[in-house]
Amino acid sequence: MTAGHVNLDGRPVLRGIDLRIEAGEVVAVLGANGSGKSTLIRALLGLTPLSAGSAELYGVSPGRFRDWWRIGYVPQRLSVGGGVPATVREVVASGRVARQRRLRRTSAGDRAAVAGALDAVGLTGRAGDPVGWLSGGQQQRVLIARALAGEPDTFVMDEPTAGVDAESQRHLAATLATLVEQGKTVLLVAHELGPMAPLITRSVVLRDGRVLHDGAPPAEPGHRHDGPVHDGADGTGCHPHPGREQARPHAYDVSGGPMMPGAAQ
Repeated sequence: MTAGHVNLDGRPVLRGIDLRIEAGEVVAVLGANGSGKSTLIRALLGLTPLSAGSAELYGVSPGRFRDWWRIGYVPQRLSVGGGVPATVREVVASGRVARQRRLRRTSAGDRAAVAGALDAVGLTGRAGDPVGWLSGGQQQRVLIARALAGEPDTFVMDEPTAGVDAESQRHLAATLATLVEQGKTVLLVAHELGPMAPLITRSVVLRDGRVLHDGAPPAEPGHRHDGPVHDGADGTGCHPHPGREQARPHAYDVSGGPMMPGAAQ
């Protein structure tokens, strides 16, 4: 995304966002409620139109992009059943649609991908159950499995751990670790990284629709983290992203105020 702006109901939500995700990166978008995190994700995918600026997916504008099998999107937790008594397996199998030709029957490869995705999120034993029978955390795992079943190159996850139980968070972290090993690209929105923190290679912190920090992930509580600022030969601080604030990411409270230290194009 280059100079991306989004206005919703006459209110600016994104203000001049520049963001490029490289292949193999695991990027966390952090920020308080209302900072623009989910809007950024939706704008990158073309689900929310830009008011100004541009966005591309693999070098193509979202409106012209056709290789949707390359992207696995996990939306915020919703009622994935949508009032229809779909089973867990049926919802996960819908993740194969972008890879299937029209009128082609389900293949052995499709069934294997669905089975593997269910196993990855620990829901093999619930495959035949209606989605409505599952807890919120389990439903979120169904959405993640749906994305996994499509075998995409890039995973985009909008707050996958919001309101889910500890077991589901551990399953997500384990799944994310596998994706990292496979060299997949991951872009996720989160309030807190929790067990996923060791896997994140880059964090983008938003405040009021602007990028406050783009660089090394926040340090774990109680650990010093000096990643974003590097000393140059002349002893001055050299920041990897000129023009953005040069404070350390752990010195930011994403709720909007400073904290004491110790806290796809």
